[in-house]
Amino acid sequence: MTEPVNILVTGPDLDPAASALIEQADINRIHTPPYPTDDVLTDHLARFRPQGVVSRMGKFGALAMDAAPDLKVISKHGAGVDNIDVDAATERGIAVVRAPGANALSVAEHTIALLLATVKQIVPLVSGLRDGRWEKPGFLGVEIAGKTLGLVGFGAIAQHTARLGRGLGLNVVAYDPMAQDSVFAAEGVHRIASVDELLAIADIVSLHCPLMPATQHMINAQSLQIMKPQSYLINTARGGLISETDLLMALQSGHIAGAGLDTFEQEPPSPDNPLMNERTVVVTPHVGGVTAAAGRRVGLLAVEGILDLLAGKKIAAERIVNPEIFASGTARLLTSGLDAKLFEKG
Repeated sequence: MTEPVNILVTGPDLDPAASALIEQADINRIHTPPYPTDDVLTDHLARFRPQGVVSRMGKFGALAMDAAPDLKVISKHGAGVDNIDVDAATERGIAVVRAPGANALSVAEHTIALLLATVKQIVPLVSGLRDGRWEKPGFLGVEIAGKTLGLVGFGAIAQHTARLGRGLGLNVVAYDPMAQDSVFAAEGVHRIASVDELLAIADIVSLHCPLMPATQHMINAQSLQIMKPQSYLINTARGGLISETDLLMALQSGHIAGAGLDTFEQEPPSPDNPLMNERTVVVTPHVGGVTAAAGRRVGLLAVEGILDLLAGKKIAAERIVNPEIFASGTARLLTSGLDAKLFEKG
C-alpha cells in the first residue's frame, strides 16, 4: 500500500478552488493555525510528512525543513519569498517556487487606497468626527492631481499602480534597475536613474521592491531626509524596507507628512509599536493582496506549482526561485521522475 501524499498549508485558509484542485489530485490537505510558531510548524511537518508546502503565514526556516524529510516543494502563496530560507531549502534540495503577478492588481488597488486615505487624512478626520469634533474650521487638505508619485520598483504591482495613479491625475515616475526600458515606455512612465533622485522629486513615494540584504532599511534617516518636506510614504511591499524608528522620527518632526503602511518589520506588529497610534499614519494588517479574486489566482497558481512538479511536469522558469538544484542534480524532485533537462537554458 502506497503512503498518502500530503500538502501542508501554513495558515487556516486556502481558496476553495485551490483546495478542490488538491482533492482532485487525491492528495490530503492539512492546515496549521495562523502564523504557526516553530514548535507548531515542526510538529505538523513531523506528523504529516508533507511532500509539498503552501507557504502563507509565518516564516519557514531550516528548523522546519529538517522536520520534513519528504518535503520536495515549498510554494509561496504570493511573489515575495523573504519569509522562506531559500538558502536552507537549496542546501536540502527542496524546490522553492512562487506565484508572481497573481495578486498584483489587488495590491495596487490597496496602494492607491492607502495613498488616498493618508494624503486626504481620512482616518483622523473620521476619528475626530466620531469623537464629537467638527474639524472643518482650520482644516486644509491636499489635492493630489498634479503631484508626483514615485514608485521604487516597477514590477507587476507597480505597473498596475502607475495606471491607477495616472487615472487620478498623478505624474508617475519609477526606479527599477532590473526592468527593461520598453516596460517604462509601454506604461508612459518616466524612468529615474537612482533611488535618491526619485526620493528628491516625488511628493508621494510608494515601495514595490523585494526585501533582501541590499534593500533592508533602504528607507532610513538619511533617505527620509532626502525626501521632499511634507511628502508621503506608502508601503505595500515588505516592512523591512523601512526603519520604523527613523520613520517615526521623520513623522514626528513634520518632515514626512504621513505614511500608509500595509507591512511591518514585525508581523503582527507589537501592540506598543508607536506607529500604531501615530495620527498621520494609516495602517492595515498586510491585506493588500487579500481579496477573493487575488486569493483564487494566487491559490491556484501556488497549488498548481506543487502538483505539476510532483507529477514531473515543467513550470515557468521565472516561478522557480532556486533552479540551481536542478542543474546540480540535487533536487529531491528528481527522485520523483522530474527531468533536470526541463530546466536547462536554451
